[in-house]
Amino acid sequence: MAILLGCDSISLDFPTKRVFTNVTLGVNEGDRIGIVGRNGDGKSTLINLLAGILEPDDGRVTHRRNLSVGLLGQRDSLDDSDTVRHAVVGSAPEYEWASSPRVREILSGLIPDVPWEGAVGTLSGGQRRRVDLARLLIGTYDVLMLDEPTNHLDMRTINWLAHHLKTRWQAGAGALLMVTHDRWFLDEVCTSMWEVHDGSVDPFEGGYSAYILQRVERDRRAQVEEERRRNMARKELAWLSRGAQARSTKPKFRVEAARELIADVPPLRNELELKRLAVARLGKQVIDVLDVTAGYPDPLKERNGSEHRQEVPNERADKPVLENVTWLIGAGDRFGLLGENGAGKSTLIDIIQGKLKPLSGRVKIGQTVRFGVLSQQLDELQPLLNDTIREVLSRYKRSYIIDGKETSPEKLLERLGFTQEQLWSRIGDLSGGQRRRLQLMLTLLKEPNVLILDEPGNDLDTDMLAIVEDLLDGWPGTLILVTHDRYLMERVTDQQFALIDGHLRHVPGGVDEYLRLASSAGLSGGQGGSPTFARTGAGKSDAKSDDTESTGLSNAERQRLRKEAASLERRMDTQRKRIDELEAQMAAVDPTDYLALETQQRKIDEARTAIDDLETAWLEVSEQLES
Repeated sequence: MAILLGCDSISLDFPTKRVFTNVTLGVNEGDRIGIVGRNGDGKSTLINLLAGILEPDDGRVTHRRNLSVGLLGQRDSLDDSDTVRHAVVGSAPEYEWASSPRVREILSGLIPDVPWEGAVGTLSGGQRRRVDLARLLIGTYDVLMLDEPTNHLDMRTINWLAHHLKTRWQAGAGALLMVTHDRWFLDEVCTSMWEVHDGSVDPFEGGYSAYILQRVERDRRAQVEEERRRNMARKELAWLSRGAQARSTKPKFRVEAARELIADVPPLRNELELKRLAVARLGKQVIDVLDVTAGYPDPLKERNGSEHRQEVPNERADKPVLENVTWLIGAGDRFGLLGENGAGKSTLIDIIQGKLKPLSGRVKIGQTVRFGVLSQQLDELQPLLNDTIREVLSRYKRSYIIDGKETSPEKLLERLGFTQEQLWSRIGDLSGGQRRRLQLMLTLLKEPNVLILDEPGNDLDTDMLAIVEDLLDGWPGTLILVTHDRYLMERVTDQQFALIDGHLRHVPGGVDEYLRLASSAGLSGGQGGSPTFARTGAGKSDAKSDDTESTGLSNAERQRLRKEAASLERRMDTQRKRIDELEAQMAAVDPTDYLALETQQRKIDEARTAIDDLETAWLEVSEQLES
């Protein structure tokens, strides 16, 4: 494979930190590279260096002669006064771009709903992002460099973009470098990974999942090495602790080596940890959304006397956002809400919280419900922008009990990646990722029992997303998640529901089923809009028909199987611990006592047979759930 571009021993310093030190990389034809790392470690900077936008302080970046590079930045450089047409195809005559099947496919995949002659300045953030993507993708570049290409895109568009990038070039041709926190997208598109950290870049073969496996193995080896180093340090400490006489007789270089071992303890890179916080008690009834139709009154009627939509619950909008929606949400439910941008997800979330009154139908909220909401735009932080983090934390309890141990809000924030110095920062000066981490913590400190998260993964790097997922895995309350991050959705929710053409329906097949439904709706919908889906049941009372129709299992049966699987997993863990104990006891048996050795081995064999039986039962239950 021919090399397209590369960098040789590059270094770069910013005023406050060293970004890269002596980094050498190469990009070959056919490479599909995903770039990951913590926020602020230099992922975007690396792309800009390789694209020639930035110059390194030392070393050099080389491109093959006549190489064409297309770059998508996190922010677009579109002219607000331009039309969409001119922003995408420039001054090219219509017959040139309209005659190309590739261009037509890109335009229909990305911007079918964007007015072709409309001004760029009138577009929403998501529409601008898609216009910028369309502008880039219709070009014929040897190398594409994409910085957060999935930002502001809905799940259906992300799916289309992944397919386009996989099929854009023939095998072994072109090259793709991509910075994104969307782990499903990385796995789907990329064949190798670069991890940016601590001024260096480590390459890994395979997509995101393969990278994680390799990183775990690397960290395991590092842990073994660190344990060996600690053992050496303990031995040296034992010598040193014998007093001045021992130190005087011990060679000086050994004393110095011991002190060096003790002092030079390398920090682990993944120290961040967030344990489960307490939640308020939750009663039997949580939230019942019953036959709700919701929308917004006609603006003309509002001007003629209606002051606010909540004041006119019986007034029908010309086109309701939601129609006849029923959703029964119980204690401990973990629901994901799917839908394209503008499908009505935010409206439904407002209905659930009681912030928006329905045009018809009822919403019943349990008396013990205590909401915790993380909004997409972080509106909750707006009144706090001039305060420091410490000032805000001082308004909360001084201590919380986590896993039986007392800890402070400041310590909890440190686990989310904040330093002591940053606790004195103004909230208005924080980055997007820092604000999101802070607001997530403030939400949890209120000890809610119903947690509503709207795009919680925005601005978070992959390591921080994994920490948030670990937290949500153990969340004991009710969880409602709205996200276009497929990996996050499938990881932390048990069931998914989709808003399609104003109707809510259960999708037992998860994201794949939703994408099929959305694609079908898009293909069959004409100028008048998307077709209406029959209401097959959007809540617990109706989900039974969907579940039974799709899997042959009722909701109760599925719940029973989930509990059985969880019970089997706990029993397997217990049995594994028993095997470890038996093997430790075996090591203590007198090697000349053959009868005792035989008895102990028989116990180990029986325990292993038992765990084999448990694993077989667990597989059978899992197959029933997944069939």
